[in-house]
Amino acid sequence: MATLYIWWHFIWHAMLGYVFYYPLFMSTLWMIGAIFFYFKNEKRYVDDEIPELREGESWAGVSILIPCYNEGQNAIETITYALDVIYPEFEVIAINDGSKDDTLEILVALAKDNPRLKVVNLAQNQGKALALQAGSLLAKYEYLVCIDGDALIDPYCVYWMAKHFVRYPQVAAVTGNPRIRNRTSLLGKIQVGEFSSIVGMIKRAQRSFGRLFTVSGVITGFRKSAVHEVGYWSPDMLTEDIDITWKLQRNGWDVRFEPKSLVWILMPETIKGLWNQRLRWAKGGVQVMFKNFKVLFLHKQTHLWGLMIELLLSMIWAYTMVLVILVWILALFFPIGYLTPSESPILPDQGSVILIGACLVQFGVSKWLDGHYDEGLGKNYFWMIWYPFAYWFLNLFTAVVALPKVLFGKKARARWVSPDRGVHQQSASSKKAK
Repeated sequence: MATLYIWWHFIWHAMLGYVFYYPLFMSTLWMIGAIFFYFKNEKRYVDDEIPELREGESWAGVSILIPCYNEGQNAIETITYALDVIYPEFEVIAINDGSKDDTLEILVALAKDNPRLKVVNLAQNQGKALALQAGSLLAKYEYLVCIDGDALIDPYCVYWMAKHFVRYPQVAAVTGNPRIRNRTSLLGKIQVGEFSSIVGMIKRAQRSFGRLFTVSGVITGFRKSAVHEVGYWSPDMLTEDIDITWKLQRNGWDVRFEPKSLVWILMPETIKGLWNQRLRWAKGGVQVMFKNFKVLFLHKQTHLWGLMIELLLSMIWAYTMVLVILVWILALFFPIGYLTPSESPILPDQGSVILIGACLVQFGVSKWLDGHYDEGLGKNYFWMIWYPFAYWFLNLFTAVVALPKVLFGKKARARWVSPDRGVHQQSASSKKAK
């Protein structure tokens, strides 16, 4: 019995250690990588509106693709911003993917007065992947900039993406820097910080260490020939953005992050909408994990080992955290060995203070990094104290739920579902002016 207790004591504290040290280690790694990225790739361009060309370089034409499904409330504003981008030569292609509202009528009306705008109509909903493929096949130019139907693109965004394609022929995709438009609710304010301290920081760090886990589905530029080479976007993947990132990198292409390629987006502001969004992201991540797991056994894919190992460790961490919480709750009623209520994984203690401190440092670093592009970022710093409660546990449980859903669910076409876009706010230009 004593030996059993010793083993239980060892296993329990090993689980607690993993639950505590893994996020602390990753947070530190993200901050180091993001700061390195800033000084190496970002700092010299912070105050520039347009990147300078080198000798022998020239700006090539760009096709802006906008897949739309039930975007009647957003189409006019989104298309107007796209048509107003500052760039020498571009076209805008809006793809209506079987919308059930007045999206098609709005797009056709806009096209009558704007020769740069083309409208593609898919009679039946085919999903974002096939909508993007349809747009790319009709695109006149080699470089594609893909944005969502509710996104407001920054006037100089295209320049900063095109720079990578013009200068580096091995670059297949450049993901941009999405900023949150709706900031009146608590969930909206927390997401403002999340997109800087988590999304933006991770992309900077991953780029510093070599490869990106995913481009952003709401704003990414692609080299059309590279996308054609890998078979375009996969229609059966819930997160076509993660999948295309892995397909390109597995084929030897380079994928980059450009923080100055800004786009302003709407995000869910209800618990239900947020849960559905994050569950879809989690399920998409699990799909990609299963699809690409074999890279760990291919010596020519060593550049992706770090991403796959991080994905596996994150999944293990999520299940470990849930198990620790369940065991602790059980121990409150039925004592288990050396486990006592004081060893809670969720009640405040010295370890949680360290994690919260690391969280705040991470938020501070992210505010410094993205504050150059988002003047209202500092106003949301206070609300980030709620991040561990609102998103840590949300992302934790969606990760746990996603695995069995993917394992035992039926594989089918990933079609559009109108998302919760929160409370519609004023335009990005007025938001940035605050």
